[in-house]
Amino acid sequence: EKVEETELLKMELQMLETERVRLSLVEEKLMDVLQLLQQLRDLNISKRALGKILLSTLESCRDPQPGKAQLFEVLDTLQQELTACELLHRQPVEQAQSPRSLSNPLVISC
Repeated sequence: EKVEETELLKMELQMLETERVRLSLVEEKLMDVLQLLQQLRDLNISKRALGKILLSTLESCRDPQPGKAQLFEVLDTLQQELTACELLHRQPVEQAQSPRSLSNPLVISC
């Protein structure tokens, strides 16, 4: 009886450890997605563009793939969609232009 109880406790402990690892992976993915959203917010992405990314993600995850947790699949797909956003790959206007040779912005050169 003690052996059976010990085995049952070992199985429960293993299940808890598996769940802890899964939650850790979800947390990591969520943090990645939130960082990408923060970057896009800093780049002033429009609500319409962000909505399109979100709807595209949800549409592609409509039918869950077998063997994959749906929450993780949605987060993973959203991260891929956000990473592919062209705004993140553009250079800011100031960096794209050549550096100014004039130190005083009020001086106009001809």
